[in-house]
Amino acid sequence: MKSALAILSLLPVGSFASWAGNINYLSPSVHHPSLGISIRRVAKRSVPGTEYTPQQLNFTHGVASGDPYATSVILWTRAAPMMDSVNDDGGVTGLSPMYWHGPEVTSTAPVCVEWKVAKDKAMKQVVSNGKAYTSSDIDFTVKVEATHLKPFTYYYYQFNICNSNVKSPIGRTKTAPRPGDHVSRARFAVYSCAFYAYGYFNAYGHSARKDSVDYVLHLGDYIYEYARYGNTGEGPDIGRVPQPEHELFTLYDYRLRYATHRTDEDLLLSHRTFPWIPTWDDHEVADNSWRDGYTKLNNTENSFIEDDPVSVDQRKMNAVRAYFEWMPIRQVDMDDNLRIWRSTAFGDLVDLVMLDTRHYDRSITTLYYNDDYIGSIADEPNRSQMGGRQENWFFRQLSESQKRGASWRLVGSQTVFSYLNNTKPTPSDFNYVFRYDSWQGYTASRNRTLHHMYSNNIQNNIVLAGDSHASWVSDLVWLNSTDPDPRPEDHPDYDPRTGRGAIGVEFASTAVTSPGTGGWNPKLEVTQERSDFAVKINPSLQWTEQHHRGYLELDITHEKVKTTYFGIPSVMSRNRDEFVMGEFEVRKDENRVHRPAGGYKVNSGSAKKYLKV
Repeated sequence: MKSALAILSLLPVGSFASWAGNINYLSPSVHHPSLGISIRRVAKRSVPGTEYTPQQLNFTHGVASGDPYATSVILWTRAAPMMDSVNDDGGVTGLSPMYWHGPEVTSTAPVCVEWKVAKDKAMKQVVSNGKAYTSSDIDFTVKVEATHLKPFTYYYYQFNICNSNVKSPIGRTKTAPRPGDHVSRARFAVYSCAFYAYGYFNAYGHSARKDSVDYVLHLGDYIYEYARYGNTGEGPDIGRVPQPEHELFTLYDYRLRYATHRTDEDLLLSHRTFPWIPTWDDHEVADNSWRDGYTKLNNTENSFIEDDPVSVDQRKMNAVRAYFEWMPIRQVDMDDNLRIWRSTAFGDLVDLVMLDTRHYDRSITTLYYNDDYIGSIADEPNRSQMGGRQENWFFRQLSESQKRGASWRLVGSQTVFSYLNNTKPTPSDFNYVFRYDSWQGYTASRNRTLHHMYSNNIQNNIVLAGDSHASWVSDLVWLNSTDPDPRPEDHPDYDPRTGRGAIGVEFASTAVTSPGTGGWNPKLEVTQERSDFAVKINPSLQWTEQHHRGYLELDITHEKVKTTYFGIPSVMSRNRDEFVMGEFEVRKDENRVHRPAGGYKVNSGSAKKYLKV
């Protein structure tokens, strides 16, 4: 951080704060030549008199907030030029109704943006404000930190083009409570896996219209790097064509894909209603990412020539830079250019730990052609899902949370954590959800995590997961890592009937739109068969639903965590329909899914049935 300040100190005093105020010039890392922007050079090349007029500019993709602290929050917008559209006869037809976004932007002129935060929606009781510049170097995005705010408090915010009435929509946000504050209740919506071509993002809008949560947790796959699922031509014809219409490789490609997603009205509504706390999954870069590559490319000459036009490192740098430009997220550690893992305390109620089990430092994963090999090494003790540094940090977070007395530990994991039996034969295509790309392929990492919880008596753990495009509820059980096919029943103290011996619960959510095990147009009888089969062969699995897209909401008090799974009947059109797929509770110090006397409250999928509890 010192080197960034040294660079900025060369600027005139008057412009120092305004340029440095836009975090995207310093994010994700000024210490990496591919990820940092020299503000001094950007400011130096700006020519007075070439600035855009306010009428040429617009807030093309709404507003967003995220990563709340007790006294500050990140605010985001995009202030970009709106170019005239030209018809076939060469006539000007007016400003683009959606947005203008293209690599042809070559103007060096900066865009000046003012922002303010107020207690009221009328934006009269201003408590924080500032000015920031943006330019084409960072895709005209603006990301600032609003400070001097009060803990656990709602605020409203707005941007405007400097010295004009060109204003953004008004957004709402909420700060986090201080770690030592007593907090009686906190509510979270949990989302993952939003494929633009396969449906409307209705799920994002439901929590906003209900105003039913305080914060949004996004577990990744905010975008996908290909235009059709698996790069095939299969899928619904609903007019949802992601831009560009090819797989993403360049910085411009990734930027344009985020821009396309941010035209969905329900996604825009969610962003301007709640602060988001996101992490990435694999598709923000490429399918089945790991430390040194992804599905198609592994830094070999052959794969570079035949498959992709860029190297692993360059593609990852392009993706990471676009992600930090477009997402309302803080840079956690300025000397670690791929670190996204971080924690947030919500008073004495919840400690949230967001992991990166994809890109940071994980060992090789399944690349589809090497499934048998990954299966043979899945139980090797030197394999890691997140790398030693992150793993040690994660264990410290759990221990410190227990020590300080937080009631609950909430862990955001991209992939499903719990053991799922991959016994063969299984129903057709069902085995894909048990792939070794999840924690299933990193048995030692999973067992080290559970061992740390058990041996240190760290209770009341809630793991959240996305990625699988299906819904799962499981007891967390320590497996016997010496068994070549470890199962929850290998734990001598675990009773599947009562949940005794578990150390927590996993709630894994389905996708916003991405196809599940039944494809983009699943047949209910097929998905129900898969749900029934999974519950039957997995002792710790309490419920699964393989059919619907949707999301979940957590309502957390000191006494219990209530989790509600919502299903979306159809994502083929923009609508407000949803239904409750299932409701579950975890009660304080029970460390298992609570078994109600009348059975689980589910309206879809398959749940365990107990005669007596």
